[in-house]
This record gives sequence, C-alpha cells and structure tokens, in this order.
Amino acid sequence: MSTISVITISGLNLYTKTLLESDSRLKNLWIRGEISNLTDHYRSGHIYLTLKDERCAVKAVMFAGNAAKLSFRPQDGMKVLVRGRVTLYDVTGSYQVVIEEMQPDGIGALSLAFEQLKSRLQKEGLFDTDHKKPLPPYPRRIGVITSPTGAAVQDICRILKRRYPLGEILLYPVTVQGTYAAAELTAAVRAFEAGDEADVIIIGRGGGSMEELWAFNDEALARAIYDCHIPIISAVGHETDFTICDFVADVRASTPSAGAELVSPEMDSMIAQVLYERQRLTETMHKRLSREKERLNRLQNARVLRSPQEMIQYPKMRLDMLSRRLSAAYTHRLATEKQHFTALHAKLEALSPLKVLARGYAIAQKNQQLIHSVHETAVGDTITVTLSDGTLSATVTDRKEYPHG
Repeated sequence: MSTISVITISGLNLYTKTLLESDSRLKNLWIRGEISNLTDHYRSGHIYLTLKDERCAVKAVMFAGNAAKLSFRPQDGMKVLVRGRVTLYDVTGSYQVVIEEMQPDGIGALSLAFEQLKSRLQKEGLFDTDHKKPLPPYPRRIGVITSPTGAAVQDICRILKRRYPLGEILLYPVTVQGTYAAAELTAAVRAFEAGDEADVIIIGRGGGSMEELWAFNDEALARAIYDCHIPIISAVGHETDFTICDFVADVRASTPSAGAELVSPEMDSMIAQVLYERQRLTETMHKRLSREKERLNRLQNARVLRSPQEMIQYPKMRLDMLSRRLSAAYTHRLATEKQHFTALHAKLEALSPLKVLARGYAIAQKNQQLIHSVHETAVGDTITVTLSDGTLSATVTDRKEYPHG
C-alpha cells in the first residue's frame, strides 16, 4: 500500500505563493482594467480595489509608498493601466495584484489630476467672481513672484519701467518648476499677505509643457491665493496655457508681459488724462468765477447796499407804530379792569355782614355756634352778642317764642 502525502493549508498556500512569485512573467505586468470596490485607507495610505473587464475580476492593492506618488485620485468606474506583480495572500489563499504604478487609460495622469482638482475647488467656491478683487488703478508697490533668472521677470520689469516708472517693483524670487516650486510659490504669496507690502501681485512664469507648469496647479497655492487680501494677477505661460492659479486669481493675464501691462497705467495716457482734467478744472474755475462775479455785481447794486438807512427806516417806523398800539391797548385794558374791580368791590360791600350790623342788627352765638332759634337756648345759658362795634356776654333770663303765623 502506497504512502499518502498530506500537506497543510498553510503549506499549500505558501507553495502556491512561491510558484507565483517565482514566475518572471508575473513580476512586471501591465494590466488594463476598470476600478471597482475601491477602498482608500487614509490612515495607512494603502488603496484596495478590484480590477475587472467584461468577464473577469482580480483583487489588487497599492501600498502607501506607491499610492503617495499618484498625481490623481483613483475612483470607481475609472479605466486604468497598472504595472505590478502577482502574488498570493496566504492567509486567505486568494491571489492579487500588487500595483506599483497606475495611470489613467486614455488620458494623462496630470490632465486627470488637473480636472479633478479644478472641479473640486470650483465646487468649494474658490473660482467665484464675487470673491475676486479689483486691481488698484495706481499701485505704488508691485509684488512679482517668479524666477529671478527667467525671461518672465525681465519682460515684467522692462514693461513696468517703460509704462509706469512710478511703481516700485518688489521681487520675491522662487523656482517655478521642480519638486520644491509649489511650496516656494505658496510661501511667497503668504509672505506678501503677512507683510502687506504690495498693492498688487503678479505671479507667473513663461511658457512650457504641462509638467513644467505643474507647480501652478498646486492646491495649497490655490488656497493661499484665495485667502490673500492683496489683488493677484496670474500670468502663467502663453495664451493657450491654463492652470489652477489662473482660475483662482483675481485676474488672469495671457502672458507675464500682459500681466505687467494690466497692472501698470501707461505714463502717456496718465499725462493725457492729467492734462484733460487740468483743462476741465480750469474751465470749471472760470465758470465759477464768472457766476460769482455776476452775483457780486447784483449785490453791489442792491438797495440795501446803496441806501442802508432807507432799509432801516421802514422797520423803525413799523416798530414805533406797534409800540404806540401796544401802549394804547394796555391803557384801555387797564381802565376796563379797574371799572370791573370797582363794581365787584361795591357788591362785596353791600353783602358785608358788618354793614348789616351797622343798621342795628346783632349776631347771637352760644359756644361759638350761631343761634338760629330760641329753641337752641335755655334760661340761664350764657351767650355772646356781636354788634357793629363790639361784643356782649349775656345770660338768658327769659325765653319767649313767637307764634307761627
């Protein structure tokens, strides 16, 4: 009886893994497929996905080191070309493709990254026109962010000195392409923002390929331009070149030279404008002087200046007349009130109790209360009798009541 060879699952998977990874044809494959079931682990940086075509599918992974080099964001449904190797994940016994390089199928990675970033920033409102600031008409200090050795800075300086020598040029030298270019451009914008030394900023460079202009498509640079309170002109490349910087800046110039022209009023036109305004001011002054001279002549011929005494005499006569009328009205009112007072005095005299007493009448009181009837007294009561010239104290010795008739 023959001996049966038994192998463990771990051994089987390890053996299969060794076979796959030892095949040179499976070590550097280019595979075309569509992404599905994409999972982007932001903490670890690994990307897990499935690559599929019309009939089949295979699992794939792109580890953080290679994923960080991507210039675009993979999405479900995106058709891609990937380069990688086939291996087996021995824990589950499933084979997968370890992706080392990925690019969009049919469109360049940079173009796709540009469109993705453009769409996202546009949705956030970084390109909105209501946020864009107007350029100052006569800037005193002009900030320039570009390479100090390129043709762009020479063109900008030449045009500014010719058109607008009054403007001071503040150059912030940077590299405009390469690994550190985007960071330097961003730092330059932040520096002008913090120092508040410029009235307007030109940022740009001469023409080049998309790769050479790529620093101006940086997201951090776009946000720095958006946050800057100083107006910024983007002057990158040629007329047909567009970057994210162009969309987020306050004004886009087709070339660095055009940017310098936008920011600088031409001296000849400024002088012509000054002469025009001077002529307008002179004409306005002459017209104003003529009107004031006519007004002065009218005032000189006015009656109040020719005969001031005459103008005073009429008010004086009216004042005298009013004074006389007031005095007469006062005298008449005083006499009327005096007559009225005399009449009232006579009435009061006639009604005075003292007058009644003078005619022989008297007032009898008991305990300081008037006595109206003999019934209010009794024999022996002490009463007071008031006469016209004094009072008497008396005792009632007799009380006699008149019969009612």
